[in-house]
Amino acid sequence: MYNQWYPQNKNELNKILDEYMSEKPKLKASKIEEIHGIIVPHAGYEFSGAITGKAFSLLKNKKINKAVILGPSHYVGFHGLMVLEKIETPLGKIKIIGNYEGFETLKKLEYEHSLNNQIPFLQKINSKIEVLPLVVGEILETDAEEIAKKLLENKDTLFIFSTDLSHFLSYEQAIKTDKQTIKIIENLDFKRTGEIDACGRFPLMIMMHLCKLKNWRPKLIEYKNSGDVTGDKSSVVGYGNFVF
Repeated sequence: MYNQWYPQNKNELNKILDEYMSEKPKLKASKIEEIHGIIVPHAGYEFSGAITGKAFSLLKNKKINKAVILGPSHYVGFHGLMVLEKIETPLGKIKIIGNYEGFETLKKLEYEHSLNNQIPFLQKINSKIEVLPLVVGEILETDAEEIAKKLLENKDTLFIFSTDLSHFLSYEQAIKTDKQTIKIIENLDFKRTGEIDACGRFPLMIMMHLCKLKNWRPKLIEYKNSGDVTGDKSSVVGYGNFVF
């Protein structure tokens, strides 16, 4: 099932992906070589596609055959993780990594946009990429640490964490709130994870433990909110992209 968050025409989708991935952030070559994962938003492409594409542009020349994507559940409430069993976009079907023992499968939905919105970008990097798409429900800090350890069993894998930041605040308040969240993420401040204002707070908790275990450090590439895109600053959603 295709979602309605991006163009459904293959040619149109290819064109807009090329546009979004054409601008590469200014990072040191050594930093690009050391990328183990990214954090990207998942709103409709007209709102956050350029922010997402800028992070994925850093991966265009890297050999990536497998990716693990973690995003929050927007449609079903549950505790823990579930695997999205099938994903298809206008660019084709995606192969799901077969080894996901210990994770339940999500049979109630055919898609979750926090995951699906990342797939076309990955298909532009490698049309034959294998993906483990994990929908994250409510978890505890101890759960996040255990999940991070299990994820690291996947070798030679890119990690993608999907989240938007604050929702429906005024433009000025969103900037202030999102700065606090960005600081918590970059500093791996576990004492303040409860203060993270983002729909993907639970996936971010996993990311922080993943980084702690591997001595990685998230770095913000760019921050914007929907007010910067649409001009309507009365009620906005925050978007940030990171590498680690």
